[in-house]
Parts: sequence; structure tokens; C-alpha cells
Amino acid sequence: MLKPHFALPICLLALAACKHVAPDADQPAVITDPTEASRAALQETINSVFDTVVTLADDALTDTSVLIIERAIPRSIEGAPAQGAMMEGPVRFDLMTNGADCVLVDSRDGSRHLLANTSCEAADL
Repeated sequence: MLKPHFALPICLLALAACKHVAPDADQPAVITDPTEASRAALQETINSVFDTVVTLADDALTDTSVLIIERAIPRSIEGAPAQGAMMEGPVRFDLMTNGADCVLVDSRDGSRHLLANTSCEAADL
């Protein structure tokens, strides 16, 4: 059992070890000064989430904090949309700034993906 005079220092050490920026400090953001490195970081993040190559525009997340990804509609040999229902809806990602970090948040599960080599600032809403 811990002696009372040890409890406070141990609690303080535990808090310091768990230090991170709280999600409630998130602010919607846009990418500022996009570079090849920042575009590559976004592309790699999205590709890893979907485990496939996804085509993104060069200006993705530079004007808005929301990125919507939809599956391409399968086409027949003639080019017409294939028959059948699309069961998967679009997937929404929100770019957030949290301190100096740019974080991409997947709306499906709230997973957070830090974008390396990317600068962002709070978006005007």
C-alpha cells in the first residue's frame, strides 16, 4: 500500500506520462501552403485507411475542412453503370488542428491520423 505522501508525486508522474492534446481542443482546419510532402502525407493516410489507392485532388482540404470519399461506380463493358445496389455510403473525414498538429478524423469510428509534413490553420466557419 502506498503511503499518503507518495500518492501525489505518483499521480503527477502518471499525468505527465499520459500528456497528450485532448480531442476537445480540436478546431476544424484547412491545409496551408500545400507541398508535395503534405500532399503525399494525405495520400498515404487515405490509402492506408482504405487499403487501396484513392485518387485525391491536389487541392484537397485547402478550402474546406471536410473530405468526402466515395467509391467509384462499377461500370459495364459498354461504360454504363453496372446493375445492383451500392451498399457503401461515402466516408467523411474532418481535418482538425490541435495545437501544432494537423489531424485527420475518420467519421466512421473517430480514429485520428496525424498528417506529417503538413501545416494547417483553423478554418473560418
